[in-house]
Amino acid sequence: MLIGISALLSTSTIANPLKEYHAEYQVSRKGEVHGTATRTLTKVAESTYAVRYKSDIEWMIFSDVRIEESLFKLSDHVIIPLHYSMKREGTGPDKSYKIKFDHQNHAITSSEEKYPLKVKWLENQQDLISYQVQLREDLKSGKTKFSYPIIDKKGSQRSYDFEIAGEETITLPFGNVKTIKVKRIYDDSDRQAIAWFAPDHDHMLVKMYKGKDGMEQFQIELKTLEAKSDS
Repeated sequence: MLIGISALLSTSTIANPLKEYHAEYQVSRKGEVHGTATRTLTKVAESTYAVRYKSDIEWMIFSDVRIEESLFKLSDHVIIPLHYSMKREGTGPDKSYKIKFDHQNHAITSSEEKYPLKVKWLENQQDLISYQVQLREDLKSGKTKFSYPIIDKKGSQRSYDFEIAGEETITLPFGNVKTIKVKRIYDDSDRQAIAWFAPDHDHMLVKMYKGKDGMEQFQIELKTLEAKSDS
């Protein structure tokens, strides 16, 4: 059952600690490595965490460096986003924006808007990073289908839907890993997005693939993982 604001502020909220980690990935396209990515989860306060994702890609004359960060609270396996930011530099215009989730006033504000976004407040609302943490928690609980309302980079409300596509042992720079394969469900059948999570490594995201019209757009694969004990 999803929690409301009363549970968010309650001092008796059950804390289910997440494991801090630092993961490094290689980013490739058509078998050639074109960059690196890192993902770090850090505990910043009681039941409050931050995930930072950075990618650095170069391909022919194209370059792209972006940093995404999500600050959120955790309560009984439910991820409650507080703040999201993205900064992008490289080929083309630089971009940056921030989104704030005001749980007390049931409002979402964006750095690109003067007033709160005109979207319906949903208790299970996620940002573009926090939903990935929620997906890991849902995998741990044994769910097989997932749906998350997302506030995207344009401040629009969308639904990200997924389902488990099976189990698979894959070979990565990190080594051989047993995984759960999760597929995103699109209205457009020409688009593909698949993610692999490793139950033996706290359901860490170890590989991701994106494609369109049968052509690979990019792929990330885990190289190294440093995980801390429960904190």
